[in-house]
Amino acid sequence: MRKLKSVMFVGTGSDVGKSIVNTGFCRILKQDGYSPAPYKAQNMSLNSYATPEGLEIGRAQAVQAEACGINCHTDMNPVLLKPTNDKSSQVVLNGKPVGTQSAVEYFTGNNKKALFEEAKNAFYRLNKRFNPIVLEGAGSISELNLKSRDITNMRMATEVDAVTYLIADIDKGGVFASVYGSIALLDEKEKKQIKGILINKFRGDIRLFEEGKKIIEKLTGKPVIGVLPYFRDIHIEEEDSVSLENKLSASASGKINCAVILLPRMANFTDFNVLEHDPRVHLYYTNNIKEIENADIVIIPGSKNTISDLQEIKNNGVASAIINASKKGKKLIGICGGYQMMGETISDPDEIEGKIPKISGLGLLPIDTIISQEKLTEQCKFQFKNYSEECSGYEIHMGQSCSKGDNKSLNILSNGKEDGYLLNNNCWGSYIHGILDNEVVINDLLSDFNSDTKDSFNYSEFKENQYNKLAEVIRNNVDMELFYKHLSEE
Repeated sequence: MRKLKSVMFVGTGSDVGKSIVNTGFCRILKQDGYSPAPYKAQNMSLNSYATPEGLEIGRAQAVQAEACGINCHTDMNPVLLKPTNDKSSQVVLNGKPVGTQSAVEYFTGNNKKALFEEAKNAFYRLNKRFNPIVLEGAGSISELNLKSRDITNMRMATEVDAVTYLIADIDKGGVFASVYGSIALLDEKEKKQIKGILINKFRGDIRLFEEGKKIIEKLTGKPVIGVLPYFRDIHIEEEDSVSLENKLSASASGKINCAVILLPRMANFTDFNVLEHDPRVHLYYTNNIKEIENADIVIIPGSKNTISDLQEIKNNGVASAIINASKKGKKLIGICGGYQMMGETISDPDEIEGKIPKISGLGLLPIDTIISQEKLTEQCKFQFKNYSEECSGYEIHMGQSCSKGDNKSLNILSNGKEDGYLLNNNCWGSYIHGILDNEVVINDLLSDFNSDTKDSFNYSEFKENQYNKLAEVIRNNVDMELFYKHLSEE
């Protein structure tokens, strides 16, 4: 296949659909015989993923790699920021944490030049192995106060001479102003880098926007290469917690009701995507005490700041509701930080998460946890309970949990390590993210309940179908001939 130019999708703002569009084009390029790979210089997210090498990247780039049909790698996301509170983030460079910085330190310090060099090196390594690289921007391309220190958007686009498309969300309103203003605020070199505009989330008959396309093209001098419809029937794992706003409904009849505790610093909520789409289950995120007690299954998710979130749920009554649900025989599981919370104590002697050196847990599992500086990041194979099937998942956590007395491990890893704690069929915890993506685990979790739907659910097949459906929608609504012309130009 001929070598194509890299392509980049940037936005008029946050949550306009950059990640989804990037994922769709990754799958299209794979379908058309190319060997694409995703790339985002800097990502900020609490949803991360472990690479096969045991390093950490943003979950969105792992999803995009999956759409490409390849293993993820740290070169796809060399800089990852994981917020620890409202003002500070852990900085992960090339898959390894290098410290915690406040937003002021990060954005005004002198480290951005060094990080940009690392980001460029990662891109050029990737570009030697794949064809083409599909880059993703972050937020808005025209944040003038941050632009000189931005290593993710137009600075990267011009550095690698990527064919760049601006995405605008028409459902937010103000699409003409946002498109025109975003381009008008660029310098001349950056304006030339923009090759087209993609309008996203259009409701209704797209033909009604023909005049709108002409107006935008006249205002900007750039072609509108496509208008994508607003869809609800294609489900790609989302990275931003903004998406959780649509998943806060209460319990429903005829389904197995599963409540995920809505933590302030919840991490890796993609652990529960499989439950969201399983036809047997009604999944909702909540911190409402009544909704927790009405659930059949209660899940405590991971957290970027376990002690702070545990303190929060103790203060707002959610902790008591979780304990009461357990006493009433409801199924209760915890993953990663949620597993730590289920124990008797969590200690933080080095004050890694804050100023609280030790806190009592929910007392549901006989374990004690110590938060440590060392971060474990690795993919794993394991056996769940006493089942013979091999399962897969990944670990990303700081801290170790030790059981008191008999060690009733939930999982046995392929390397001989033990994971989690199995109190009984209704109460267990694990450090393994993605544990619920395994069919044997889901079927075991749901086995004691009745629902209107009896069929099991294959999540891997489901995800493949979603990537293909997304690719088809994009093909049907984008000028693919112009797209490939742009990528083929010298």
